[in-house]
Amino acid sequence: MTSTTTDKTPRLFTPTRVLGAIAQMAAVGVAWAIAFGVLFALLAAGIGLLFAIGIGLIVLLGLVYAMFALAWLETARVDGLYGFGIAPLPARTSGRPGFTGWLRTVWLQFSDGRMWRGIGSAAVSAMLGWATLSLLSIMASGVAMVFTPLVPGDPDTIPLRGAGWDVPAPWAVGVGIIAALVAIAGLIGLAALHGVLTRAILVPSREVQLAAEARTAQAQRGGAVRAADVERTRIERDLHDGVQPRLVSVGMTLGMAQQKIDDDPEAAKQLIAEAHTSTKAAITELRQLARGIHTSILDDRGLDAALSALAARSPIPVQLDSRLTQRCSPQTETAVYYVIAESLTNAAKHSRAAECRVIVRQREGGILWARVEDNGIGGATVVPGGGLDGLSNRVLGVGGTLTVTSPIGGPTTVEVSVPCAY
Repeated sequence: MTSTTTDKTPRLFTPTRVLGAIAQMAAVGVAWAIAFGVLFALLAAGIGLLFAIGIGLIVLLGLVYAMFALAWLETARVDGLYGFGIAPLPARTSGRPGFTGWLRTVWLQFSDGRMWRGIGSAAVSAMLGWATLSLLSIMASGVAMVFTPLVPGDPDTIPLRGAGWDVPAPWAVGVGIIAALVAIAGLIGLAALHGVLTRAILVPSREVQLAAEARTAQAQRGGAVRAADVERTRIERDLHDGVQPRLVSVGMTLGMAQQKIDDDPEAAKQLIAEAHTSTKAAITELRQLARGIHTSILDDRGLDAALSALAARSPIPVQLDSRLTQRCSPQTETAVYYVIAESLTNAAKHSRAAECRVIVRQREGGILWARVEDNGIGGATVVPGGGLDGLSNRVLGVGGTLTVTSPIGGPTTVEVSVPCAY
């Protein structure tokens, strides 16, 4: 199970971080001010055009994702500066197909608390940035005033830029020294304040982290239990509907052969041959059922080899693009394997797909990611107790996420992301 923040609190007031904070605040004081200007312009244009032409909806949609972009940049900037260990800000998605799913995705993104915290941090950084620019101007002007005696001419007053003061020339050196020292102290104070405020805004408290971890652990346990129930039901159904009737048929056929073995040996031989064929078919079904419960090649040779064998057995062509550099935990590899296996089975049985494409990657942050896409008719939905529901619970049980996108008419896309070292 992963946490969004590190347990060890980084030191905020090292010389490197203070200088970095001052430099970044000076930059974002201008950059974020421009960004907020763009956001307010989009808001005004969206509201104005909403009732006039209706194009305002598109503008407001752009506003939502412009806000997300600003929040993402601010979160990445703060984490890169201080090393809080903040997880990257993800784009929200409902995981539902169609227009209603898209509307829900937009709403989830707009109401995302982490995005709004990122916007709040950007606003604070912008205000502190303007204060930083003023102090830098005062510091530079103060340093320049120290060297006033070396400047040709005899001015009556010298302007202290950034403060709006005109300092008499005889006092210029003393005032310049004081102004430079006060500005430096102010810059250090602003850097410290920036670190404290951004941590308070972007980094959840320890209590909030523990509560979130508890909720995640509870959801994972629930997902694992539901996945086990779905798997047990599937095994019982396969045994009851497949292997059991075939074995009963074998027993009946052998009983008939036993009755005819004395009176009609040829008929008995035919019945025994039929029973033999049915027995081999039952063994094949049992082998396939056992492979669905446990795949030995996955343990012995890893996910790459298991997926290659899976693609070779698929009744429809599969383009496999797997680039794995190391083994993940058995729970992770098993979860991803069965997501891909079930997706290929669904594509062959239900979607009328002509081909499938499977992509598997190891992403930054120790995430094993896979995507299965077919060119079928789409329309796949997650039904409680169904195969996709079982996959979703299995993935949830190992701390991952599963997204199914399957609009009517296709294509169907299944994406799974699981921590590699769960």
